[in-house]
Amino acid sequence: MFKRSNCSSSCACAATPAISRAARRGLLLATAVLGLGLGQVSHAQSQVIRIGAPLPMTGALSPEGLRMKQGNDLWAETVNKAGGIKVGNGRAKVEMIYVDYQSNTPKAVQLVDKLITQDKVDFIFSPFGSGATKASSAVTEKNGVPNIAATASSVEVFDQGHKYIFGLLTPNNTLIEPTAELAATRLPANARVAILARNDLFPTAVANELEKVAKKRNYEVVYNEKYAIGALDHAGALVQIKAAKPDWIFVSGYTNDLILVRKQMKDAGLNAPVVTMITGPSYREFVESLGPLAENVSSAVWWHPASKYTGTDIFGSTAKYVEAFKARFGTEPDYANAVASLSGVVLQAAIEKVGSVDRAAVRDQLAKLKMDTFYGPVAFDQKGMVNSYLPPVFQIQGGKSAVLYPPAIATGKLR
Repeated sequence: MFKRSNCSSSCACAATPAISRAARRGLLLATAVLGLGLGQVSHAQSQVIRIGAPLPMTGALSPEGLRMKQGNDLWAETVNKAGGIKVGNGRAKVEMIYVDYQSNTPKAVQLVDKLITQDKVDFIFSPFGSGATKASSAVTEKNGVPNIAATASSVEVFDQGHKYIFGLLTPNNTLIEPTAELAATRLPANARVAILARNDLFPTAVANELEKVAKKRNYEVVYNEKYAIGALDHAGALVQIKAAKPDWIFVSGYTNDLILVRKQMKDAGLNAPVVTMITGPSYREFVESLGPLAENVSSAVWWHPASKYTGTDIFGSTAKYVEAFKARFGTEPDYANAVASLSGVVLQAAIEKVGSVDRAAVRDQLAKLKMDTFYGPVAFDQKGMVNSYLPPVFQIQGGKSAVLYPPAIATGKLR
């Protein structure tokens, strides 16, 4: 039996059978649940994970900042092209939120706070270097935001008891010990060592490690001084170093610093059997700017494109990562490019493992993460510092970077 409707016979409900109120309520409830479910699926599929990345895009550290942006972009573009990060039953695209802190550490701290409190990013990729990372880590810790520190290798950054920071570079001594071992093959037993370091957290920490290993080998440290951030004239220091007649000259700083020091060493007529600079020679600008002056300068770094790692990450292997980077940017990647991409790789792995973007859950997963990647095996110690791979030592030979250590990927011997 049909119940007459109040609407006209042309209405679609004119021939609708009568149903009980209970059945109607059930139908409405089912419709609401179905609609909610569809809404949830739609939200998961359209969800965006926002990652804040404060970088020194201008100023003295801009070469490093631009490299990190390239690495971040390559990871984000690769992930988004593959459909996004898997979050539960859906996928989320990545949105990188870049801000320029102009190579100024206090500004970096301010911008990290703004990214979290105003821009509402989900996670943070830390500023460049140990100094800015340490200064800004208090902000991410206060807000409970996982902070992936791509370029902080000084233990001082991780000795603060913070739980939300995770560093992707092994400690500074892992660079210096093998460098000293190789240098010893070309130095006399009573070698004289000169050390010049930028007055900044990472360069100073590296210089301190070099002083330790030199003294352990009974070398004589004949010069050990710092230069000011932004210094443009190193003539005074270089004259003193020359007078000390060192067998090993060790300079730590960033790319523009080390290019300038090497040029002024030539002007001062200064050289030595072994010249080591960390970490500028790992960048192509070092060789391009210096030409023959770059020859035989040795260095150490956390990753090299000659590495032969395979991984479960989106890139799959060192070789495939290098290929993808060259296709995107037209040149080989260096460690700063690669470790910036690694930031995304480890964050993606943690998110996909927990199936959500809950910050506390992602943090806990990062703390126990163990995975093979294109960059090498990644696992963190209790302080949040990676401790799972061997950094290469290399030397500029014939205008190119020849790996000296570890033996498995060596392409040359120390000259």
